[in-house]
Amino acid sequence: MSCTVSELPSGCRLRGMTASSQQSAANNSGNNGNGNGNGGGGGVVGGGGSLGGVSPTVGGSVGILGSTSNVLQESNATTLQRPQSQKPCCFCWCCCCSCSWAKCLAIKNADENAPTKRDLVNAEFLDGEQPTLEEIRSWGKSFDKLMKSTAGRKVFQNFLRSEFSEENILFWLACEDLKKENSPELVEEKARLIYEDYISILSPREVSLDSRVREIVNRNMIEPTTHTFDEAQIQIYTLMHRDSYPRFLNSQKFKTLAQLQDNSNAGSKADSPT
Repeated sequence: MSCTVSELPSGCRLRGMTASSQQSAANNSGNNGNGNGNGGGGGVVGGGGSLGGVSPTVGGSVGILGSTSNVLQESNATTLQRPQSQKPCCFCWCCCCSCSWAKCLAIKNADENAPTKRDLVNAEFLDGEQPTLEEIRSWGKSFDKLMKSTAGRKVFQNFLRSEFSEENILFWLACEDLKKENSPELVEEKARLIYEDYISILSPREVSLDSRVREIVNRNMIEPTTHTFDEAQIQIYTLMHRDSYPRFLNSQKFKTLAQLQDNSNAGSKADSPT
């Protein structure tokens, strides 16, 4: 026959249990009965060791439930405390974008302050007279107009520099400068410098001349004049006209300056050199 601790008569105790152990077991049994509700009351006493095992098990279950409840409460609190979305993007006006107002405004200001085609033209001719758009477009119709324009020669020279053939226009300009000289002494000195810089085979900036023209230049150097390099100048002019000028017209730099579309025709065939 078995009985629960709570059913023992007053003053009685189970064999092997002290009075304090019996009182603690009776209290735990009552608490288990209240906690389980429909579970049928407290645990069954099968012996002195059974009561000691029931209380820790129930206490551990209650602790797990309490921890789970705390985790759910913390998760809900985190969800409620999550910050709202940042301000909408100033371009799309929606909340799908995470960019900040400062970054957004910086991009907008950069687009508004971007250089225009006219600004690029002004930057190209800071040191000289600003050519009109009509003048720039005329360079695409005639190589003579390009070479007669101070601004045009500057742009063309920059293009030749990018192609590593700048010596051609430098030689042509040096010959033009020689023709303006009146002093025989200065003519001889400038002619010698031109020969050393652009005709001599030892020069790193030697221009491309055929043997016939080179022989004419060598004969003329015996008594230099302002026309010593006329044959060579014409040959280099023709070379730039036929070789470099078509590529210049198709370059992005010229199309930008002339405000032309990439698929547009820059101009008709240039005039023949004189």
